[in-house]
Amino acid sequence: MDLVYRLAQPNDAAACIVLRGKTRENAVSAERLFAIGITAESWAKDIRSGALSGHICTVDSTLIGYCFGAPATGEIVVLALLAEFENRGVGRALLQRMAQQLVAGGQPRLFLGCSADATSRSHGFYRHLGWSSTGRFDKYGDEILEYISTTE
Repeated sequence: MDLVYRLAQPNDAAACIVLRGKTRENAVSAERLFAIGITAESWAKDIRSGALSGHICTVDSTLIGYCFGAPATGEIVVLALLAEFENRGVGRALLQRMAQQLVAGGQPRLFLGCSADATSRSHGFYRHLGWSSTGRFDKYGDEILEYISTTE
């Protein structure tokens, strides 16, 4: 099985919407995304405009995971991975690629919203990789974590 990592393209948006509904924890259906204004068209538009940038991973040309960030703010907007590819370093690799891109673009402080539930996978995942709590929460009740790059 060969993992292929590459920059996301606008035509990846529809597959990203589908995959988001198939994750183990924090799955969000296409209908729920639509209700909050996220469609394949709006996602593709944000990629084209540069409002969102992303890295995807495929196996045999099939999307298995992705990570998107907002270059203007340093926010990691979403990291999603199919359950059968967990614990293989794919999520870490996607997050690292996106973080490196944001830092290289001038964002030394990155942030994201993460489940405040200590039993969730994401809670330990981000902290293990050096992300720390800001003590703040977003409008969805997720805890805001930050990562300060020490790379000069």
